[in-house]
Amino acid sequence: MNELFGTLSDGTPVHRWTLERAGTRVRMLSYGGIVQTVEVPDREGRPGNVVLGFSDLEGYVARPEPYLGALIGRYANRIAGARFPLDGRVHTLARNNGPNSLHGGERGFDKRVWDATPVPHGLRLSRVSADGEEGFPGRLEMSVTYTLDERGALGIVYEAVTDAPTVLNPTNHSYWNLTGAGAGAGSAAGHELRCAASRFTPVDADLIPTGGLRDVTGTRFDFREGRRTGTGYDHNLVLDKGVTPTPVEVAELYDPSSGRVLTVATTEPGMQLYTADLIGEPFAPGAGVALETQHFPDSPNRPDSPSTVLRPGEVFRSETVYGFSVR
Repeated sequence: MNELFGTLSDGTPVHRWTLERAGTRVRMLSYGGIVQTVEVPDREGRPGNVVLGFSDLEGYVARPEPYLGALIGRYANRIAGARFPLDGRVHTLARNNGPNSLHGGERGFDKRVWDATPVPHGLRLSRVSADGEEGFPGRLEMSVTYTLDERGALGIVYEAVTDAPTVLNPTNHSYWNLTGAGAGAGSAAGHELRCAASRFTPVDADLIPTGGLRDVTGTRFDFREGRRTGTGYDHNLVLDKGVTPTPVEVAELYDPSSGRVLTVATTEPGMQLYTADLIGEPFAPGAGVALETQHFPDSPNRPDSPSTVLRPGEVFRSETVYGFSVR
């Protein structure tokens, strides 16, 4: 189903699409590729929305910084000093996080209106990111396809080609609250996370990697056997599986009060765990848990990290699947 959701100040219409299958209902916007709601049943069979979002377009435009449910790009997470070298040339990016670049710059993918095309059980969003947009090189043809499978799982496939060497690291920035993410949503700090990650990326006060990877053993970053998320996380968990050609399940988020379970399968080598400590009004700190599948922060400046370089003739493809169940 497609409906008009609102109009931007320049007159551009924004539409909302609804997907429904196998007990899952998802609403998404052409603005920012935003996942506005995800409704799934609890252990008693009662449906409820489990992602944070606003009820109108004005909310997203007026308060963009939490990136609620949005597509992130060209580069998720941070690039130190808002610059990176590529093939002997240093590219300077928009600075929107102190001296650094965050989530694609001042007007990244999250603030663009995407072309929307229905596909079987889903929606394909596409746009062209011009050469030099937010400082990134190359004309990038990007598509993101959302689908619901026969189990009601939400799949996200990212695909892109470029006409010049560039870097690319897209993700989705949904905040999950499996208790219920409507108005006045309570804390998600009691959710339990299990993640197959034996290492994490240590960072400085500006959340820029300090170098190397650290073993999670004996630290609060050890989610291998499952533990409460609590608060105080905005860190990249290094997934043991690395980069894979097809999605591999790497994480499970469980809410004991509702019985809802969220699983994450991905082709990506990392997952940013953010416990929304600085999310801002109208939400309380800790109102959601972001599980952003990704390559590592500041990879373009770190040759030892998995590469995010995309070259002409190559096809970028990344896939993440969010599954839903109860227990």
